[in-house]
Amino acid sequence: MSFVSTPQHFNASTSPSEHPEAPSDAAASYYINEWSEGYATINEKGNVAILPTREKEKAIDLMDVVQEGKKRGFRAPLLIRFQDLLRDRVRRLNESFATSIEEAGYKNCYRGVFPIKVNQLHEVVEEIVDAGKKYHFGLEAGSKPEMIAALSVHEDPESLLVGNGYKDPELIQAALMGVKLGKKVILVVEKLEELYQILAVAKRMNVVPLIGARVRLLSKGAGKWATSGGENAKFGLDTAELVTMSDVLHEAGIPQALKMLHYHVGSQVPDISTINRATSEATRFYAKLYQMGHSLEYLDVGGGLAVDYDGSRTSFDSSMNYSVHEYTRTLVYNIMEICDAEKVPHPIIVSESGRYIAAPHSVLIVEAFGVIEKEHAPREIVAAPSDHKLVNDMFEIGASLTKKRRQENLHDAQQIRDQAQSMFELGILDLRSKAKIDALYWQIAAGVVQLYKDVKYVPEEVKELEVSLADQLICNFSVFQSIIDHWALGQLFPIMPIHRHHEKMERQGTLVDITCDSDGKIAKFIDFQDVRPTLPLHRLIPNEPYYLGFFLTGAYQDIMGDLHNLFGRVNEMHVFLDEDEEEGYYIEEEIPGTTVGSVLTHTQWDPKEMARRIKTQLDAAIKSDRLKPNEGMRLLSEYERTLNSYTYLNFS
Repeated sequence: MSFVSTPQHFNASTSPSEHPEAPSDAAASYYINEWSEGYATINEKGNVAILPTREKEKAIDLMDVVQEGKKRGFRAPLLIRFQDLLRDRVRRLNESFATSIEEAGYKNCYRGVFPIKVNQLHEVVEEIVDAGKKYHFGLEAGSKPEMIAALSVHEDPESLLVGNGYKDPELIQAALMGVKLGKKVILVVEKLEELYQILAVAKRMNVVPLIGARVRLLSKGAGKWATSGGENAKFGLDTAELVTMSDVLHEAGIPQALKMLHYHVGSQVPDISTINRATSEATRFYAKLYQMGHSLEYLDVGGGLAVDYDGSRTSFDSSMNYSVHEYTRTLVYNIMEICDAEKVPHPIIVSESGRYIAAPHSVLIVEAFGVIEKEHAPREIVAAPSDHKLVNDMFEIGASLTKKRRQENLHDAQQIRDQAQSMFELGILDLRSKAKIDALYWQIAAGVVQLYKDVKYVPEEVKELEVSLADQLICNFSVFQSIIDHWALGQLFPIMPIHRHHEKMERQGTLVDITCDSDGKIAKFIDFQDVRPTLPLHRLIPNEPYYLGFFLTGAYQDIMGDLHNLFGRVNEMHVFLDEDEEEGYYIEEEIPGTTVGSVLTHTQWDPKEMARRIKTQLDAAIKSDRLKPNEGMRLLSEYERTLNSYTYLNFS
């Protein structure tokens, strides 16, 4: 038998220089121009660069930031925040509303709020508040801790602080303290019982509250969060409860306390028609309540403004079929039309567009440190005289693989593999023979897939085989900590290598994390047609880091992470543009990721007590001569050092 299979026999690797990739080709492969909205590009080095203000001359090379982080002792996984991008999103949203209001001749203004549940990080909230000062852009809080935090940074008497969510007397008291301080703190009633609590606390504090009512619309949302709206929603008042609320306020002699009507049709609404219907219905409620003697001023349209995670501009769950200007224009014209018909003044428009503002500003960088390649056997597979007949048959198929007989070759290989599996289960095939047959099968399968490249029609079984052959890149991160929505809801995020884009992408792959959970993987990627099962990747180079970026992760993912396997928060760096710096930017904030000891305290472990117990065990080992004293002390020092180390893997 002359045929000898090596790991590269059917899928010979080529050096990057043989097939150079153009940055434009790489950009097209990952749809970067579509989903990034001009905030990301591939530069002349073949690296991904971030443009925080969408100005080419202010691009920041992600690899430069990663390398600077390594110099400062910050390894991947690394979260990089671009604070100037946050400011740009605040500006774009406010200016879009201003443009739509001017175009329509709308007789009032816009006063947006940032819902801090989207990202409660202090630096993020403060940056948004500062960027929104000229627009009187406020905050929204949905819990007691959020209200306490928001009160401390809310200083503009013209901007709003909206209190959503279920409330207790302590939360109400804190909000009304804000009213006494001259802040516009509006408490939105989610259930009727809250109204009575608000009135009781307000009477005790001798203050007239600013009250909002959340209406439960019949209009249903769309997308993954559709159930957060509609008549079966968790929050809000139905029509009968709204009327009762009106009567109670009139009876209390403070009908003017009702300042806002609020509604929420759902987060990440992909279809503009959903927003259209909900706005019309809600504005009708606003007008009728106004006519019932309440001096309403604000109509809060809630969240819903989507982010186009896949760039397809469709009504797919991870996309949106409208622009931000169409969104603001739709709201302004719908509200104006209904109010004019009902002969009530145009309200101040409020929105809670947190996802739109926060999602693009951060990038999660992870390092791939290993790969599982099915067609690459650990050692060369060499024919031997002692081989089982099935092994010889598989070698012959590999040697005779041709374009003309490719599908027949595949079926023959599948039949031999199935036969070998049955024989192995019956105990009549040895392990070495089975190993050769399995390895040869995957090499033949890779050869068949290669022979179908650039063919117009590819059989479904070959497409499935190509997915099965995809590499699995092992990446130093946790899906559950850093992109929880992907695991829990199937939310798609743009993912791509952040360097080597002058090189040919030879491989297709999926990503697996370092948790011990089989769900800790990413096998769904953005695509214009549907959902792509694999991602174009470069071949890993031994002893060289390979970095991937997870983009548009700045909304919810940071704060909703799960401590699965006790992998904590990742290292974090905050980047600001600065034309006086040689690189054009500087790193203002460095936030170390969670240490082993600190994450253990979240689950009631005491690091000091743990170290004491280990010392007791080491002392016993020294007394029984299993360890020398110096070795015992060294081991204790190593144990204590590990307690203070990063929870993720360390390859330095």
